[in-house]
Amino acid sequence: MTPEIVLLAVGILFLVGLALDKIGHIVHVPRVTLLILLGVAVGPPGLDVLPIDIHSAHEVLAPTALTMVAFIMGGSLNRKTLAAQGRAILVLSITIVIAAVFIVGAGLWLVGASAVTALLLAGIAAATDPAATLDVIKESGLKNAFTRLLTGVVAIDDAWGLLAFSVMMTLAGLVSGNPGADAILTAIWETGGAIALGVLVGAPGAYLTGRVKSGEPTLVEALGLVFVVAGVALMLDLSYLIAGMTAGVVIVNFARHHRRPFHEIEKIEWPFLLLFFVMAGASLDLSQLAKAGSVGVAFVVLRASSRLIAGRIGAKLARLPKSHASQAGLALMPQAGVAVGMALVAAERFPDQGDAILAITVASTIFFEIIGPPLAQRALVRASDE
Repeated sequence: MTPEIVLLAVGILFLVGLALDKIGHIVHVPRVTLLILLGVAVGPPGLDVLPIDIHSAHEVLAPTALTMVAFIMGGSLNRKTLAAQGRAILVLSITIVIAAVFIVGAGLWLVGASAVTALLLAGIAAATDPAATLDVIKESGLKNAFTRLLTGVVAIDDAWGLLAFSVMMTLAGLVSGNPGADAILTAIWETGGAIALGVLVGAPGAYLTGRVKSGEPTLVEALGLVFVVAGVALMLDLSYLIAGMTAGVVIVNFARHHRRPFHEIEKIEWPFLLLFFVMAGASLDLSQLAKAGSVGVAFVVLRASSRLIAGRIGAKLARLPKSHASQAGLALMPQAGVAVGMALVAAERFPDQGDAILAITVASTIFFEIIGPPLAQRALVRASDE
């Protein structure tokens, strides 16, 4: 694998990814789905013509892309924004995450999945696809109480989902093997240390950002913060997801020009994610998908059911109209890149279950990305008519 071949391959992937983005808008298929399918086609599951070592690429791409995503998610937890969003959005978003974890986790365990697999997939089930839902809202042209509710929910629910996944990862670590004092200390170190790292990087970052060029945090500043968080987390065996999210929360709440660092990261995030999704598709082991069988089918059914149930319960707890209760879960059905990222993290941590979890997550992501947007569109129309 020579440098010129790698550069050529990356350049071609960028250009093909750009074309797929355009095609996706025309045929109304999310670009995440198309990029994963591209990875399946050119990687080992398909033609196997990708001149890039997938494992080595993941070692760099996964922490980089996912720490960026976590950093931006942390930016959604601005105390002013949360206060402005209101009680209904907070209640509904948290209810959806909790329902996904309990319904999917318990259901998978009952159908025969191992405790570790059930816990990890339960955490992954909490992830949604804000981009798909927002695209549907934009295309519908509707502006009412229901669209405002959905916009608020998707702005923060993946942040709660990331926290839930981190908790499930910790629990899975405790139940795997022989849990004891060492396992508990490891879990505390991974989680507590990640939070401490996020604060240690985020606090000075919040103070210093925007001072190099007065009032205008630069892309170099934003990338520097993300790379430091990811690098130190990997060095110390900490959760780079929690560390990145914590740094984002600290900076967005304490930096004077807190919005701009997140916008700067968003400018460079997509190229990393593009390669990340292609490599995720290339990592898919189709034989593992076949072996997953009933567990994979159960995951899809249980996740969909948890959305519908949580929509009704959350809407009732938040005292929302009946039309919102009946349609909220349907509108939040899409699942995208965050779930794939979680699956890759789980696969790295738990290699025995990793291939099956990744296969189930990639397949379910494609499924929910295809059926999710039409269901969301239907929910918008019904909620407006009722």
